[in-house]
Amino acid sequence: MATATTYGARDHARAQQGAHAEAMPVVPATDWPAPPCEAGHLVWAETVAGGNYTHRVLARGTELRLTDVKGDACAHVLLYADGRPWERLNTADTVKVQWNAYLRAGALLLSDQGRVLATVIADTGGRHDALCGTSTLVRNTDRYGDGTPQSASPAGRELLKLAALKNGLEPRDLPPSISFFQGVEVRDDGVLDFTGSAGPAASVTLRAEQDLIVLIANVPHPLDPRPDYTSTPLEVLAWRAAPTRPGDWLWDASPEGRRAYLNTAEFLTARGQS
Repeated sequence: MATATTYGARDHARAQQGAHAEAMPVVPATDWPAPPCEAGHLVWAETVAGGNYTHRVLARGTELRLTDVKGDACAHVLLYADGRPWERLNTADTVKVQWNAYLRAGALLLSDQGRVLATVIADTGGRHDALCGTSTLVRNTDRYGDGTPQSASPAGRELLKLAALKNGLEPRDLPPSISFFQGVEVRDDGVLDFTGSAGPAASVTLRAEQDLIVLIANVPHPLDPRPDYTSTPLEVLAWRAAPTRPGDWLWDASPEGRRAYLNTAEFLTARGQS
């Protein structure tokens, strides 16, 4: 089909309606072929290509499932309280308050206000990282020859900058991120060992405990030793559900977690959100 003219370009673009690519958002999300919930509850369905990013605002109680489709995805995630972006994911407090550097089901993703942004409610992989953050322009340029967003080896921070800008945030608003699907362990001497992926189809599910801005970059982990830029598709699905409440096993799983949930509940109640 000729695209040299405006009419030809328009006709070509319209002819793509209904076409599907390996990595793309599905709109409406309810058209996703195999939703993990009642079809009407699905609010976000997307496959993010390796070396790409995505973002979304999610309501409190929404459950977000990330899946490493082929075994070489790495989801670098940032969370912000929607409307209050100064309350954001704090990886240091997430690790320190819970006495644990390793994210598993039951882990709380905390802000520096002592409140819960999201809860890890399910995890089939166990290979995650709350210590290293994501890759940078300087590092990727040195390692792969380029780290700009439009290159074949974009850095995670550069992609997160773009996602942030689309939500009214600036580069200075980017704290260290959490990485899912590529793990790191701390040796007795303090050296970080890269443990790699749990393999294809590993998934992790987060529950939003506040209204959230979610930023995700799917790029290689900064400690990945492979010489080639290796990043495969990431599946992102989200559906309406309910936040964690008293009586849920997670609420009283630890004294520190219970305090964080109570801090969150008190704050939201004062704002008229019960």
